[in-house]
Amino acid sequence: MDINGKNVVVIGGASGFGRASAELLKSQGANVAVLDREGSDGKEVATSLGGNFYPVDVTDFAGTEKVLDSAVGDLGGLHVVLTTAGGGVAEKTLGKNGPHSLESFQGVINLNLVASFNISRLAAAHMARNEPEDDERGVIINTASIAAFEGQIGQVAYTAAKAGIAGMCLTMARDLGPQGIRALAIAPSLFATGLTKGIPDEFATMLTKDAAFPKRLGRPEEFAKLVAAIVDNQMLNGQCIRLDAGQRFAPK
Repeated sequence: MDINGKNVVVIGGASGFGRASAELLKSQGANVAVLDREGSDGKEVATSLGGNFYPVDVTDFAGTEKVLDSAVGDLGGLHVVLTTAGGGVAEKTLGKNGPHSLESFQGVINLNLVASFNISRLAAAHMARNEPEDDERGVIINTASIAAFEGQIGQVAYTAAKAGIAGMCLTMARDLGPQGIRALAIAPSLFATGLTKGIPDEFATMLTKDAAFPKRLGRPEEFAKLVAAIVDNQMLNGQCIRLDAGQRFAPK
């Protein structure tokens, strides 16, 4: 898909992966709407991109539908959606204080997996209305993690959620193939976003010591480049792509 002139919604576009991707796609001619939490830097980011900001709580599933409808209505359609919102808790299946909280497990599943599926299904409905270009109507990109494949101790909820995102790719792509909509996910390793942004070099080196090359934190711009490549290349579909410098997480 040629991104120039296309309409893009970025969930989590106020910072990190989402912001870098929104900025790159805008530079390539896309019209970009930024969705993120109330109180984030979303408004400033959207203004810098010449677009609009829409506050959203992705765990409010009905509310998310209304916000997405508003954003797509203002854009005049939807061709690409990128979800980057997520997070986890550090909690073992069985810890010193007893079994893993079911409430916190469900919360991580809702924030990562259910929210991503909710946005994907809603976005697909909007994309299906597009006039096809080279038989294509849209691209859905979700964000997983290499923890989906090598979850560390205390990451059982996060691993389950991200594995679900990875696992949806092929089935979702098959579901949406007749409509000319592609579905993929990106599984990044450790990147300089959120809590890891600005950490000392020696700590970053320790965190990435088991990477093949380069042995450093990834940069949000590198994630954005993969997003742009996915949009551009129609043969990329139905898979979760690792973006990890050959890193495999150790147990802890």
